[in-house]
Amino acid sequence: MTEFAPRYLKDYSAPEYQINTVNLEVALNDSATLVTNSMSIQRMVTTNVPLVLDGEHMVLKSVAINGAELSSDDYQVTDSALTIFPNAEQFELTIITELNPSANTALEGLYKSGEAYCTQCEAEGFRRISYFLDRPDVMAIYTTKVIADKSQYPYLLANGNKIDAGELDDDKHFVTWHDPFPKPCYLFALVAGNFDLLTSNYTTRSGRQVALELFVDKGNLSRAEHAMTSLIKSMQWDEQVFDLEYDLDIYMIVAVDFFNMGAMENKGLNVFNSKYVLADDLSATDEDFFNIEAVIAHEYFHNWTGNRVTCRDWFQLSLKEGLTVFRDQQFSGDMNSAAVTRIKNVRTLRSLQFAEDAGPMAHPIRPEKVVEMNNFYTMTVYEKGAEVIRMMHTILGKEGFKAGIDLYFDRHDGQAVTCDDFVAAMSDASNVDLSTFKNWYSQSGTPSLIVTDSFDQSNNQYQISVKQVHPQAHDKQQKQNLHIPINLELLATEAINAEGSTKANVVNELLHLKETEQTWTFSNIDKQPIPVLLGNFSAPVKLEFDYTDEQLLAIMVNASDAFNRWDAGQKLFARYIEMLVNDEATEVPQQVYDAIADILNSGADEALKAEQLTLPSFDEMADSLDKVNADKLANALSRLKINIAAKLTDVLFATYQQCSSTEFAKDGKAIGKRALKNVCLNYLASAKEFDSVVIGQFNNSNNMTDQLAAIKAAALNDLPCFEQVMASFEQQWQDDTLVMDKWFSVNALHNHPDVINRVTKLLSHPKFSLDNPNRARSLIGAFAFSNGKYFHQHDGQGYQFLADQIAKLNTINPQVASRILTPLIQYKSFAKEHQQQMLTQLQRLNDMPNLCRDLQEKLTATLN
Repeated sequence: MTEFAPRYLKDYSAPEYQINTVNLEVALNDSATLVTNSMSIQRMVTTNVPLVLDGEHMVLKSVAINGAELSSDDYQVTDSALTIFPNAEQFELTIITELNPSANTALEGLYKSGEAYCTQCEAEGFRRISYFLDRPDVMAIYTTKVIADKSQYPYLLANGNKIDAGELDDDKHFVTWHDPFPKPCYLFALVAGNFDLLTSNYTTRSGRQVALELFVDKGNLSRAEHAMTSLIKSMQWDEQVFDLEYDLDIYMIVAVDFFNMGAMENKGLNVFNSKYVLADDLSATDEDFFNIEAVIAHEYFHNWTGNRVTCRDWFQLSLKEGLTVFRDQQFSGDMNSAAVTRIKNVRTLRSLQFAEDAGPMAHPIRPEKVVEMNNFYTMTVYEKGAEVIRMMHTILGKEGFKAGIDLYFDRHDGQAVTCDDFVAAMSDASNVDLSTFKNWYSQSGTPSLIVTDSFDQSNNQYQISVKQVHPQAHDKQQKQNLHIPINLELLATEAINAEGSTKANVVNELLHLKETEQTWTFSNIDKQPIPVLLGNFSAPVKLEFDYTDEQLLAIMVNASDAFNRWDAGQKLFARYIEMLVNDEATEVPQQVYDAIADILNSGADEALKAEQLTLPSFDEMADSLDKVNADKLANALSRLKINIAAKLTDVLFATYQQCSSTEFAKDGKAIGKRALKNVCLNYLASAKEFDSVVIGQFNNSNNMTDQLAAIKAAALNDLPCFEQVMASFEQQWQDDTLVMDKWFSVNALHNHPDVINRVTKLLSHPKFSLDNPNRARSLIGAFAFSNGKYFHQHDGQGYQFLADQIAKLNTINPQVASRILTPLIQYKSFAKEHQQQMLTQLQRLNDMPNLCRDLQEKLTATLN
């Protein structure tokens, strides 16, 4: 097995050479693309040192300095680098390489997606196109000439503004693009294909005209309107909230089917996974529309937070990703329900990032060590990174945060900088000391807050003490105290018996926990209050406080913050799920059912009700329990759901009917009603007598949200109608790639002992291909991540199935292989019998020859 050397943040040194300009000529050919790369290079050190350029998976054709071709004796080539020995401080270096895009199944560098050429260069894909200083602190001005067959590839795209175009011999043509803004090579993009084109325009606040162009596969033009609308909303919002205008004459988005990520923010030419562009009322769910809007916004916002100011090195990845996720979350909250958006973000964090923090790949949002950079595009860097930015926003306030952003751009526009530079701008602009807060960037793990309180009736004083505790991760890192902002609300005790939406708030304050333990005293408190902590989830931590059921019920009704009202219900659900894990005969008190009925009957927003009725996920519960037996956890979740459905059948069905509509609308009210209706349907479907209701919804639905909810209800509850509705759905949508991804996923969710055989057979389905990341994730990923009961079944077949597919993906697409390994490496959450079987499969993978770097890093961390 090849040993791959790690890189360390502490070893960073500035580049010895700088590339100032890049002139590329790319002559496209499926198996023999020629890339001519002419670079203006400057030595940045006084001594004459070798120039070592990164490069892999291509054929070197020639090397020339200042027009004079070098002989093979004048340079050295290995599988990963080209070393040249220049004698001048400044020189022109021209390198010609040959690529095979059609054989590039890793989808890094230049590759074919269907009939189109496209590129993906983040993190280190440009080295598959040309030999280069492939690091983000080398920023150059690019001019790119693309040459291809005119009839096959009428659209030739690259970064920047179009400056030239023309006809060539042999029915070929060229287009030349120039990007006036220096950028690192990871932001380079090239696309060539025959697309349908949706055009629009945008006038910036200063009056500049920007052409907007959205390229989609032929026949998909009608499904691009929502993405274009989302782009325009994003441009308006960034001007209104952050005073940031777009800076080029044109902004282009291209949707492709084969893509490892969601999308990529290449300067002026974003390449998107088609699932985050294409949508219409019949084929896309409400969630699809939401996600498209969010991802479009995310990539657009990167134009400033990532492109104009970029990362000095890849250890600083959260500098751009955490900040931009925070910005897209704020945008989504403004465009939709802020409370529901926040709740969804926290669900994701708790179910996926908390588990990552507890696993063998735990790392700070600014990692200290990297083997394969692709492995650090993680929930920690993105989602926890966004939470760290959100905490700064909470600590500094809206105006202080905006002042910090302004100073950040004033200082660093056009530079490659660090997380420390960002925190310094935030601190300097607001004159707030963030030195303790900076520990969030270098410390792994999810902190716990242990809270105790006391009430002195004689002095009318209430005290609350909070202690921060940090779990010891595998990295054996010495943990430091963190600056943790805690939104605190105190509810009067009478709130326990309050009805309706009685306001019983006595204190609402932001606490700053900086020491190991701190105590706050509140005076003029008549009766012992109920502490409501972490309003709007003010910090990514776990909370330990011994609430009674009555206190949680009071918070559900009376807390002023919607997140806290939702979270109290989640705590109550989690309490009884844990009891059912330990004793399946546990009786849930009637008052819990009454509280759910009260939520259903209240006048609250339907989208919020839907979130309040949704049980904690399998992953959330597995993370919160110690060495849980997966069967017992799955059964406990199922039992609580069945009990709720049985106790509240009438009110659930009445709500279902009230939320049903024969007319389709996409406003927030209609979206909320569909969400609540389908949560109720899933509860009701736990009783087989509602099989006909599920069939009725499937047959009569006029939108994908309701149709998909029906087949999911049939799958999750193993209804008699399951095979019927699945066959009908497949027949209806067999020619729609994105909808078939949904169909494959629902098959993987089937709550049936034979599901592994089902999923295995689907690997041979004519519409399935391991080469397509979306398709692999939709079947294999959905089973491993979302079917906890049968992925963790006692005989270990689920683990073996996943390991078998990862072994195949090892040579096809290392990034996808590495990402779907995650459920196996998080073995420590489960009981010993699960752990042993998971470790067996991990060891089997580790013993494979020619193990890719992406997998080897994770397996080594796990097995060591």
